[in-house]
Amino acid sequence: MPAEKIKFYNLSIPERLDWLAAQAGLDAADLEALRAGLSVDQADHMVENAIGVFGLPLGVAQNFVINGREVLVPMVIEEPSVIAGASFMAKLARAGGGFSASASAPEMIGQMQIIDLDDVHTARLKLLEQRERLLAEADEIDPVLKRLGGGPRDLQVRVIEESPIGAFLVLHLIYDVRDAMGANAVNTAMERLTPSVEGITGGRAHLRILSNLADRRTARARCTIPLGELAFGDFPAEQVRDGVIAAWAFATADPYRAATHNKGIMNGVDAVVIAAGNDWRAIEAGAHAYAARSGRYTSLSTWAKDRDGNLLGTLEMPLAVGSVGGATRVHPAARVLLKLMGVQSAAQLAEIIISVGLAQNLAALRALATEGIQRGHMGLHARQVAVAAGAAGDEINRLADQLVSEKTVRIDRAEEILKEWHKSFHHGDTEGTEKIS
Repeated sequence: MPAEKIKFYNLSIPERLDWLAAQAGLDAADLEALRAGLSVDQADHMVENAIGVFGLPLGVAQNFVINGREVLVPMVIEEPSVIAGASFMAKLARAGGGFSASASAPEMIGQMQIIDLDDVHTARLKLLEQRERLLAEADEIDPVLKRLGGGPRDLQVRVIEESPIGAFLVLHLIYDVRDAMGANAVNTAMERLTPSVEGITGGRAHLRILSNLADRRTARARCTIPLGELAFGDFPAEQVRDGVIAAWAFATADPYRAATHNKGIMNGVDAVVIAAGNDWRAIEAGAHAYAARSGRYTSLSTWAKDRDGNLLGTLEMPLAVGSVGGATRVHPAARVLLKLMGVQSAAQLAEIIISVGLAQNLAALRALATEGIQRGHMGLHARQVAVAAGAAGDEINRLADQLVSEKTVRIDRAEEILKEWHKSFHHGDTEGTEKIS
């Protein structure tokens, strides 16, 4: 049964888990991994000096149709309104056929800095003359990757003419890492090529590491929101559509706005990347560098209208994620969440993530272009404030509602209201009793 028909958000957590188990074929062990998360013993094998684990909320975004397939999307995030916003925008996109997404070949870039050269231009030509030899050597470094169809694809050499240390060379190894994120494979290949490169150039290989500006490994998504789906409250559809486009135009023209605009995209992207046990810091670095690739920081997404007046959205960015290896192998919840999404490859995972980023971008733009970002966001934030002030049980929602109605979502006001309620209750005030019952 579709989640929207059963009002997933009204279910208890055990009921939600049972529903997910039925939808995605999760067994009792899978559900326990979601409940328990990461153990301290498991954490001790993942990082140095482990002392515990740190929990974040795990939710599920609904309504996503990606390349014609229904997808339940897990999101790990502490910020209110993100999961709800992405789910509702996915519902609007669903009316236009859902999201169409694709990913390029999983080619990562390994970089080698070569210094102490007699002449950088001569050294560059020597490396290019030995290109086939170096690629053949790189092809034998990882037999497993080679058997899976991965390995070196190209070798490029750049001259950095000016730097604080003078001119030097940068060698780029283009390396297909298949379904892995690829950092370990690329870094190993660069280390193994070092003696050959130094022998050819007579220089010294200094840094040898992958680049997180993975602009050869991009993902892209697009959607059409039918005009009739865009009406919102007192805002007619045309006004909402044009407001979204105008808000996007602001981000394309102004880096101060673009930073927050792209942060909204990353609210959706990062939440899924974390749930999938991938490196969200690498994704962030690549995304923001890509946004500035023209020399000016700008929007990662685009919004426009078609000849029928529908709203069109696109998003393209580097997305070097893996469905095997790393934390996806050792984190029990990450394994289950990949299963929940039905992920069969890194490309499919990237397609899901980029679609969620586009949905979350629309959620933010729609809110900004209509009622303002605070109204919906503050309603959910008020619950956090209520808990921080000491509210418990039924008090939480009652207090949150009052804070929102007063338009004063502050912890000092929340504490003041709680104090009044408890004082009334202790004095036997029946109205006070009702308030905290």
